[in-house]
Amino acid sequence: MNEILNKKGFISDMDGVIYHGNRILDGVADFVKWLQDNDKEFVFLTNSSERTPHELSMKLARMGLDVDADHFYTSAMATAEFLSTQKPNCTAYVIGEAALTKALYDHKIYMNDVNPDYVVVGETRTYSFEKLEKAINLVRAGAKLIGTNPDITGPTEKGIMPATGALIAPIEIATGKKAYFVGKPNPLMLRHGLKKINCHSEEIAFIGDRMDTDIIAGIESNVDTVLVLSGVTSLEDIDLFPYRPKYIFKGIWELLK
Repeated sequence: MNEILNKKGFISDMDGVIYHGNRILDGVADFVKWLQDNDKEFVFLTNSSERTPHELSMKLARMGLDVDADHFYTSAMATAEFLSTQKPNCTAYVIGEAALTKALYDHKIYMNDVNPDYVVVGETRTYSFEKLEKAINLVRAGAKLIGTNPDITGPTEKGIMPATGALIAPIEIATGKKAYFVGKPNPLMLRHGLKKINCHSEEIAFIGDRMDTDIIAGIESNVDTVLVLSGVTSLEDIDLFPYRPKYIFKGIWELLK
């Protein structure tokens, strides 16, 4: 246990680790206070591309946690950073929310619905046949297909909603082109997180609640992995996978015991 607490930094998933919907999970307030009091480097990662870091900071504030926007990193930000290194000043046709568009703008990637370099898809509640048809034609014309994350579904206050993997599937089927997904389990996002907090892989622990996205991303990034059972994974589920986390806790509250 001391080995974890002596780490220089922590990278943590959010939904299922920090909160469920609009409810902070047990022990999270104490954990965040411990991070801040001990000058730990930390960042919260989310595969969702719907909210900006400022909006995520406000969400936690409504639940009683004071965490600055600098401590958040989203798949929208990772996607924008990836595209800007692949092709600086490129253009994109985007199916997604304003947070995704803003992240792209921040990296000088501008909107283009005529002959874009990329078609970028993230979570959205304004999906339509018209947008789908446009995206298919642009990919067929040569635009590269990018997904912010491969998640098929995502939890909301109203229940389960289709996520990026489900929204992008019709484009893949209609064009015969496979999307490249930037978010977890792609270790690229976790490596961006390491860069953000200026830590090396051996200096941090990565906390997540999913074996198929969080833990595999941590293993492939060569960081110590912590699985919490407060999200979607049960103790029995772990044996279904050919890899294991380094540490297993019922929830984040056990980390400080």
